[in-house]
Amino acid sequence: MNGRTVTRDDLRSAMARTAAGVVVVTARGSDGTPQGLTATSFCSVSLEPALVLVCVAETAGAHKALAGCEEFAVSVLRREQSAVATRFATGGAEKFHPADTELTPRDLPAVAGALCQLDCVVHARHPAGDHLILVGEVTAVRLADGGDPLVYAGRSYRTLSS
Repeated sequence: MNGRTVTRDDLRSAMARTAAGVVVVTARGSDGTPQGLTATSFCSVSLEPALVLVCVAETAGAHKALAGCEEFAVSVLRREQSAVATRFATGGAEKFHPADTELTPRDLPAVAGALCQLDCVVHARHPAGDHLILVGEVTAVRLADGGDPLVYAGRSYRTLSS
C-alpha cells in the first residue's frame, strides 16, 4: 500500500472486486408517476424490526422520488433479469414495461418475476456523501418459487455457480 489519498477510481476498482446482489428499487413520485433505479448497495439491517437499506446516488433519476416518498418497493432480481437491471440503471430510459411490471400489496410498482419483492415504509433517511441511505421497514414479502440471483461483480452482471 502506498499511503496516498484514495481517489474515486481507487474506490471504484476496490468495490468492483466485491460481489453484490442486484435489486430494483421503486416508488411513486409526488405526482404518482412510477420511478425506479437499479442498486447493488442493498442489505438487511435488522430482523426486529424488519429493516433493510439501500443507498441511492444523488445523481440517480429516481433520487428525488425516493428522497420524498413514504414507501418504496425492492425487487431482488434473478439471473435472467440482467436486461431489466440495465434498463433501470440507464438514465432517460423508459423503465416500466407492462410485460415485466406488477403491483405489490401496497400498490407499488415492482419487477414481475423477481426472486422476491419487499414492500417498505420509510423508517429513516441519512445523507452520506453523494448518496442517500434509505432505510425501510419491511411490511410485506413476496417470494418466488426458486431461481438464482443476479450478481454484479467486476463491473458486469454475473451468476453464481456451485
